[in-house]
Amino acid sequence: MSTTDTAAPALKEIFNAERLQHIASEMSAVYPAFKAKAFLKHAQDGLAELSVMQRMARVSESLHAVLPLDYEDSLEVLFELAPRLNSGFVSMCLPHYVAIYGGHAFDTSMDALKYFTTFGSSEFAIRHFLRSDLERSLELMHDWTRDENHHVRRLASEGSRPRLPWSFRLDAVQADPQLAAGILDRLKADESLYVRKSVANHLNDVTKVHPEWVLDTIEGWSLENKHTGWIATHALRSLIKQGDLRALTVIGAGAKAEVELLDVRVEPAVVRLGEAITLSFVVKSTVAHEQRLVIDYAIDYVKANGGISAKVFKLKMVVLAGYGSEVVGRRQVIRDFTTRKHYFGQHLVHVLVNGAKLANSSFAVSAEQA
Repeated sequence: MSTTDTAAPALKEIFNAERLQHIASEMSAVYPAFKAKAFLKHAQDGLAELSVMQRMARVSESLHAVLPLDYEDSLEVLFELAPRLNSGFVSMCLPHYVAIYGGHAFDTSMDALKYFTTFGSSEFAIRHFLRSDLERSLELMHDWTRDENHHVRRLASEGSRPRLPWSFRLDAVQADPQLAAGILDRLKADESLYVRKSVANHLNDVTKVHPEWVLDTIEGWSLENKHTGWIATHALRSLIKQGDLRALTVIGAGAKAEVELLDVRVEPAVVRLGEAITLSFVVKSTVAHEQRLVIDYAIDYVKANGGISAKVFKLKMVVLAGYGSEVVGRRQVIRDFTTRKHYFGQHLVHVLVNGAKLANSSFAVSAEQA
């Protein structure tokens, strides 16, 4: 069986014909006058060529095209629809409706985004309001950090991320991360992992432009709180992969690793696209005191022009006892992605401990197909 035969369906198929029929049926249930046939005709026009985000937008546009109601009355219907939709991602068409058609009614629209986010997320939609009225939006989102619902608290952090994937950048927040600092500070010890992941991702976004600001901020926090410590580690992951000494020091791994690496190997020595390599080795302490170690690995990918493009992958963080040892392993499938294409040839693999390259091995990508 080929790779194509076993591939997962494209993400855009979340909004397929069956899902559109589901939306039409549920709309008809909450609003009997709903023109389901007109909605489906509008939503399905050229559907095959649309990306997942374009399909989400198309649903919002199609709802608007057939609802003979003003904005506020339309929201009342959509409020009833939200809990009936059978996918959290699909429900994001409702906050998108607010973003596109509710710019004239700030208070009403922000209340709607707060409600809709509990069924999926309003993270994309709220950015339209941040772009048009940054100060007012951030002030309200700051208040949301104390909401009892973790979806709403997460929205405060996720919606204000300067580099949220699949959305436009918030240039003002990217230029001045202090604008959203109050939101992050209020959420730095949140009990919800869902929220903490968002805070860490927000801060990791900021490290791409203002690494020192993030380090200053985190160094000002008490990392004894386990939730805050978790956020710090994950927020600094890009800097840690780069071997940034200050970031490593923040998480207690800034000292030179006093270890030796034994039996470092990558198997098999030659792979075809679609097959996997296994990296394995032993980390052995050479001193009597315990050490906090960040263990990563890097692959020097061969480029089309014969050059090298290195990528660092996280392995684990361990506290190694004096003269103790740790067996480490990782399996990785070698396959092409939209963001990375593999080329044939020898690929070096480096093992990094506390940011320093301590050993290497290699594997070759064969021209043969798996």
